[in-house]
Amino acid sequence: MPAPRPVYEAVLHAARDVTKLGCALDAEMLGTALLGSIYSVAAERRAEAVRDFVGRFLVATERQHTPEAVTIREVFAALVPDADGAAGVGHDGRAPSWVTELGRVRPTGCYAYGDVYGDQTSYLVTFAYEDSADGGPEHAVVAIVDHNIGIAKDVFVSSSAESMLSQVRALCDADELMWFRTEDPGRLRDEVGRHLEITDDLGDLPADGSLATDHALATARFALLPVVSTPPLDEPTGRSGADLARDFADSPEAAAEGLPDTAREADRASFAFCVSLILDHAETLPGADPLRWSPAVAGLFLLDWVHRRAVLDIDDAAMLPMVIRAWTAYSGRKRGLSEAAVAGTSSVVEELIPEFVRLYRTGERRSPATAAVAQLISEGVDPNDMTAIEAWLDANRED
Repeated sequence: MPAPRPVYEAVLHAARDVTKLGCALDAEMLGTALLGSIYSVAAERRAEAVRDFVGRFLVATERQHTPEAVTIREVFAALVPDADGAAGVGHDGRAPSWVTELGRVRPTGCYAYGDVYGDQTSYLVTFAYEDSADGGPEHAVVAIVDHNIGIAKDVFVSSSAESMLSQVRALCDADELMWFRTEDPGRLRDEVGRHLEITDDLGDLPADGSLATDHALATARFALLPVVSTPPLDEPTGRSGADLARDFADSPEAAAEGLPDTAREADRASFAFCVSLILDHAETLPGADPLRWSPAVAGLFLLDWVHRRAVLDIDDAAMLPMVIRAWTAYSGRKRGLSEAAVAGTSSVVEELIPEFVRLYRTGERRSPATAAVAQLISEGVDPNDMTAIEAWLDANRED
């Protein structure tokens, strides 16, 4: 359904000073901010919603001949070149001279940086205009990918590529838990594009950052990178499932925690159950790598997932902190993390354990299903025995 006419008039009003801007980059920054309001309010397929809006805007304003209207039309066409009618928007003598530089940039460097745990990767590309006088300065576009939730949680544009790169290099040089590398342009485009597609369909966008306001310009810039088939990222991998559980049980890290205690059958069962929970939790995360264990992943597990998805008895609750301590050291060694990185996760785990215990005692984060199973167990009903469950339901059914 076409947007009501007042929406287009409101956009034209917001762009009334576009001809006073000094270069193409300034105009593109204004244009992407205006389109950000369309992106943020779309219920689904946000990028498609922006593309559709630009197509309708170009049709609705094709008879608008003021310099401001002509100029913002050219800006939108450059930002969303695949919108209907964008290819037909030509340069107009009523627009500032810098409109000829809209979108005429080339990538000058591709980089990636992130934390050693693998929680987050930021992709940074620098761009330069063919004519910097009318185009504007060399600038940087950054996309931040969160590997724990599998989305691009932010994108932003910096008007100074040199300043942005200097800040990032200084940050990574000063922090041994950060890394920095040059990145293959094709792989960067693929990684960012895949995660942005997921973000586009989110019901609610991340609250902080410039994701909406800078989205149109960022995606237009990333689309200029080559589409190249590149090898997958060389990420550390390890065994999974039963093999990984056995290797952990035989590890020096487990032994250091006195695990598993073969003297008591209950302890052996609790140990196996707690390890299975770690493996099951990993399956819910992008990449499904149980060895990618970080302060953030430990927090998701101890303070949220395990309470919603698992029913722990008193032996399990006592066992789990010991297993987590050992797993932190074990996974760090298997991934080749530095002592500082492992110590960082261990420190956070120790801070989380008291809250885990409190949540276990209160049950406040249990899901309804988990709470129901916990009640059955507390009353001596085997949750795997359907006959027993039916008898329990009959006994507790209200007349």
